[in-house]
Amino acid sequence: MHVVIMGCGRVGSALARSLEDRNHTVSVIDTEPDAFRRLGPSYNGLKVTGYGFDRAVLTEAGIERADAFAAVSSGDNSNIIAARVARETFGIEQVVARIYDPGRAAVYERLGITTVATVRWTADQVLRRLLPAGAEPNYRDPSGTIRLDQVPINEAWIGQRSVIFQEQSGSRIAWIDRLGEGMLPTRETVLQEGDLLHLVMREESASHVYDVFGGGPEDDS
Repeated sequence: MHVVIMGCGRVGSALARSLEDRNHTVSVIDTEPDAFRRLGPSYNGLKVTGYGFDRAVLTEAGIERADAFAAVSSGDNSNIIAARVARETFGIEQVVARIYDPGRAAVYERLGITTVATVRWTADQVLRRLLPAGAEPNYRDPSGTIRLDQVPINEAWIGQRSVIFQEQSGSRIAWIDRLGEGMLPTRETVLQEGDLLHLVMREESASHVYDVFGGGPEDDS
């Protein structure tokens, strides 16, 4: 795929190199020509000087053949304007904008523009490491309805089939980290010591899910 990136700071340059390492083609836009030095000598993509919301600049960067667009400059307004131009003018479906203001990020998420809110993301990462498991989800969808939690296996569920936990809790195990590898559970998967579960649940059901998780399986007898 071809990806156009606006902003050649630390995030933009790292993103460009990562995409090239995965054999994608990349164009990077920045208003400062000196910024392209961050790309390093191994970078093979286009370097376009200008504003990422300028249609002529975007066209020069290959936006008309692009599959995705990332706006990761240091300015919220520039990122949002560029993201909207890429999406609404050029029809790019995969558009991501970095936003520093969490309030703005929530608004643009509802408009269908995927945002990465730097301040919110950092605060969430710290919270998840400070609070007990389940107190703060790893991810919550923009509507606030669905959450994804990462929790270590409770001793009470070791040796039980994953499907039993799902049926009793009303949650879903999206995947399990086991011995350093991710695995998708089946109906026959048995939960083991050391498992890290990634649970998907409705926000309103979280208390029930954690009651079941902490209490262990119900006795069927």
